[in-house]
Amino acid sequence: MSARTAQQSYTIKEAAALTGLPASTLRYYETIGVIAPISRGASSKHRVYDESDLDQLMWVACLAATGMSVSDMRQYVANGQLGPSAATEQVELLAQQERRLALEAKQLAVRQRYVRLKIDYWQAVDAGDTDRAELLSKEARELADELKRVKKP
Repeated sequence: MSARTAQQSYTIKEAAALTGLPASTLRYYETIGVIAPISRGASSKHRVYDESDLDQLMWVACLAATGMSVSDMRQYVANGQLGPSAATEQVELLAQQERRLALEAKQLAVRQRYVRLKIDYWQAVDAGDTDRAELLSKEARELADELKRVKKP
């Protein structure tokens, strides 16, 4: 067998290091069906990951890094097994995640503006500029109201 056709195998510790996912997460994802069952060593019965397992784990790790729910990841993987017939559903799952991320970005931007206003407020207080401090305090209250409105779905 040539080096090109030889299949590299990895322990769970190695797979965890290569994917950035903890071993406990790898076991959990397998248990709940996010990833396909991993083959076991003949004598040790320990999980043995191959290159295709690592490939699947890498894109699952990327989905997890986007904050996608485990349920949606499981559905995405299941749809992936169906191929082109599931393309529409895959697009919708990813579009939903994109909308969630856009909302999170909006929430983060509002929180950053609030922190910036509070920094400016305290700098005005420190400088003895009470008129500016009062104006910034009013803006911060208005932004706090916006923070309440821009909540997670």
